Amino acid sequence: MKVRPAKFSDINEIVKIWNPYIKNTFVTFNCSEKTREEVAALIKDRRDSGHEFWVAHQDEKIIGFASYDQLRRGVGYKYSMEHTIIVAEKYQSLGVGKNLMGILCAHAKGRDVISMWAGVSALNISAIKFHEELEFKIVARLPEVGYKFGTLVDLVLMRKLL
Repeated sequence: MKVRPAKFSDINEIVKIWNPYIKNTFVTFNCSEKTREEVAALIKDRRDSGHEFWVAHQDEKIIGFASYDQLRRGVGYKYSMEHTIIVAEKYQSLGVGKNLMGILCAHAKGRDVISMWAGVSALNISAIKFHEELEFKIVARLPEVGYKFGTLVDLVLMRKLL
């Protein structure tokens, strides 16, 4: 497995990985599947803001992706970032997410970022454990702020100091 910056030619594979999580799981509270145009804009936005959008690939097949952006808008949040990491179901628990997170955090630290944040669905126990294994700490639980599939879900906020 290798990691590199995303190319616009990767968009179809990124969408194929991301949309099943949106459509079928509580991994994200987003209910609208990603379009090619949205992913293209996201990649461009991350690069324009000095961040990056990475893909993990094996034999040139995209198996996961990661990006980060400012936690909230405004200059007062410029040292706090929130990330997204999605790994194709078939490749979970093989170190893909860990490799993506390592590259993502190193990149952010090189840009003087102080903290990396994760907003995790409380129903996504494996993601909470994943982040804990990578030294993220639970700092808050926001009750019933997420809504999907007719269900209110808690959001667990986790932070890693870089």
